Amino acid sequence: MRVVIIGAGLAGLAAAHYLVDAGVNVTVLERQPGPGLETSFGNGALLHPSVVAPWNSPGITRLLLSQLCQSQPALKIRPSAVPSLFGWGLRFLRDSTADKFFANTLKNLRLALYSLDLMRAFRQMPNFHFGSYARGSLQIFRSESAAERAQTWVEALVPHGLTYRCLQRDDVIQLEPALEQIASSIAAATHFPGDEGGDAYQFCDAMDRSLRERGAKLFYNVTCQRFLLESGCVSGVVDDRDRSFHADVYVLAAGSYSPALARTARVRLPVRPVKGYSITLPRGNRSSAPQIPVGDPALHIAVVPLGRDRIRVAGTAEFASYDARIDPSRVANLMNMLRRLYPAFALTVQPGEIQPWTGFRPMSPDGVPIIGTTPVKNLFLNTGHGHFGWTVAAASGKTVADIITQARPAIDPMPYSLSRFA
Repeated sequence: MRVVIIGAGLAGLAAAHYLVDAGVNVTVLERQPGPGLETSFGNGALLHPSVVAPWNSPGITRLLLSQLCQSQPALKIRPSAVPSLFGWGLRFLRDSTADKFFANTLKNLRLALYSLDLMRAFRQMPNFHFGSYARGSLQIFRSESAAERAQTWVEALVPHGLTYRCLQRDDVIQLEPALEQIASSIAAATHFPGDEGGDAYQFCDAMDRSLRERGAKLFYNVTCQRFLLESGCVSGVVDDRDRSFHADVYVLAAGSYSPALARTARVRLPVRPVKGYSITLPRGNRSSAPQIPVGDPALHIAVVPLGRDRIRVAGTAEFASYDARIDPSRVANLMNMLRRLYPAFALTVQPGEIQPWTGFRPMSPDGVPIIGTTPVKNLFLNTGHGHFGWTVAAASGKTVADIITQARPAIDPMPYSLSRFA
């Protein structure tokens, strides 16, 4: 069997890995000059089953309205994106009821826990390094009421595999001494021991080398523009230089760029780009640098150690269509939030040390990835992972590979199928 995978980010490379394991002849096509240079490049660097809830939580309409008057809202909708959000947005709001929100969270949690099980094998592969560590993560709360609401939510997920422990202020500072300067503002925290960290870009780079060593073909600077259809199946994919690539099976894993290509195969794919920001800072020898991933829901940011020498600060989201320009005000906002979380560390950062990044998270309206079959017999999907693509990359890649090779998936693929939007 020959398989062409479109996209060399986390989703595409993970699928390629498991297909090669199954003895499949794999070709990967990517529009960038190397692997992991789109959304996989500057993400939050955290594999977090603790944070897989969709963004359309109950009350999302009220939240969006409340943020219209804010200069730097956590979730921003730019006018240019509004036309593309009409139908998608209605589904986004429909799935924000309490029952649907909880059901969709469980789908994501199941995928995330399975993914972390699979990631253990990558850490054991020779010469496969991506700065992985398993220190868990912290969510800090600045009021008792916020901590109580969070604990109620987490308790509902415990029967489904999530583990946690509640920490008081002194325990928090013992686990993360860099938070001592804001200790008086911390009411409580939740520690998630199962969360892990790692550099998604380094993972993609290591995956590229591993795939080549095992016989896969990876072609970069290839911008796929349309599928060729014949008798209800895809017979090829054509790039912007009119080159065609042929296989028996095709996997569309092009993130936010998947819908346009899917349309050429007459497949409607409800995925929209959600622009996210991060900044990467040098850790240096600063004693004030964070040691463990910390999320602050009140500030809508996460601060995550990246390898031994960098710190990643990620947060905010924009519906901005495909505008890839970096807004300096959003970068400044991340630094302002960092000052409120780690004031001592932030004071040591020089402006020239800040490396800003923005990328498009591929978001489905119900906040659940889209994995598996399409109405086109030999076209499969692995996209729509939203803000936790790194967390579920291994599981989504393994699941789509199992479907293609007719192996029995470890988890039921139906909840992630495109058919749920029919």
